[in-house]
Amino acid sequence: MKNSIKIYIGLLVLLFIVVAVFELSGPDPVNWTPTFNEQQSRPYALKVLYSELPELFPGGIEDVKVTPYEHLRPLYQPWDSVYSSENSYIYINRIYVPDVTSTHELLNYVSSGNTVFIASESMPQELTDSLDFTTEYDFGIKRKGSLYLANRTLKKDSVSLEEGMTGSYFTTLDSVNTTVLGYQDFGTKRINFVKIAYGKGYFLLHSYPYAFTNYYVLKDKNYRYVADVLSYIPGDTVYFDCRDRVHEELGNSPLRYILSQPALRWAWYIALASLLVFMIFNAKRKQRIIKVIPPEENTTVAFTKTIGNLYYETRDHTNLVDKKITYFLEKIRSEYLLDTNELDDRFIRYLAAKTGKNKDTVKKLVSLIVRLQSKTHATEEDLLELNRAIEQFYMTNTIRKEQ
Repeated sequence: MKNSIKIYIGLLVLLFIVVAVFELSGPDPVNWTPTFNEQQSRPYALKVLYSELPELFPGGIEDVKVTPYEHLRPLYQPWDSVYSSENSYIYINRIYVPDVTSTHELLNYVSSGNTVFIASESMPQELTDSLDFTTEYDFGIKRKGSLYLANRTLKKDSVSLEEGMTGSYFTTLDSVNTTVLGYQDFGTKRINFVKIAYGKGYFLLHSYPYAFTNYYVLKDKNYRYVADVLSYIPGDTVYFDCRDRVHEELGNSPLRYILSQPALRWAWYIALASLLVFMIFNAKRKQRIIKVIPPEENTTVAFTKTIGNLYYETRDHTNLVDKKITYFLEKIRSEYLLDTNELDDRFIRYLAAKTGKNKDTVKKLVSLIVRLQSKTHATEEDLLELNRAIEQFYMTNTIRKEQ
């Protein structure tokens, strides 16, 4: 029996080893995640396009690895209200992600006479408001389609899109400042490439950025379409907005400048880490909350009160008088070590000496006790008189002890 279990375990381990070997030796699965990163070879990255850009722009490609604002603002000459550079700006990504400040800087850059090319499915509100256009996304039934340019000479360099690849398109445009340059057709002809005049320059907007990725550029002769689109960008040198950034856009955060400077950024991170460590160690030093445990109830006192109330309600005054006298004499015996069998003048003298009370006061209390002991029936007035006398005795004795 034991040998058969060992055989089964050995076969199971061998099976796991075989599966692991096949998994590790097999080709890596294709990652179809759209990254639009110019350094990656994934289908939806831009490595092929980036490597071919120098052929289209002989003046060279200048990488932009910071935000558009950080790259363009140093080029601005406020005395002439122009930029020292006239290079065009290329931005390709699935979603237009630059922050508001960078978008405004791109608008200023174009307004001074330059060109910005943006290929993106989603345009920010700041840009659509400034250029007066709107876009929508095609959520219809998945189907094949094509991309082509409006120029008849370039129309032959179209791109065939596979089934399921839909995209966004322009719905409303400013007819005065806009020139339609291209279309996409997924059963319905839509505008996807426009040229919009802004100030002294132009925005070239393309709503299907996937056409510039590795997958489409390398497929068939789609590179012709890409080259035709990029031929609308003027100049020999361009700025290429890289996805492989030194740091990503920082939005409108109040910490924008701090996070944009390496020294300040690390100081901020260290401060946060120090605060976290302080909170952790400080929490350990704090004493845990002590549970409040209520004291045990003195049931003896409660029982005594109950019995007293019972005697009082039954009007058994004689019994109560006897018990109060018995308890008082027991207390005298235990505290002052006096014999209470004979309540005579000798007892009165010793009790007065040990308690420090006036002899007449003690004699009056003892005489009351002797009188009540001789009675066969005690009244309520007798009980109240005895209670007042005993309480006066204890009170006087307590005051003497405190003094």
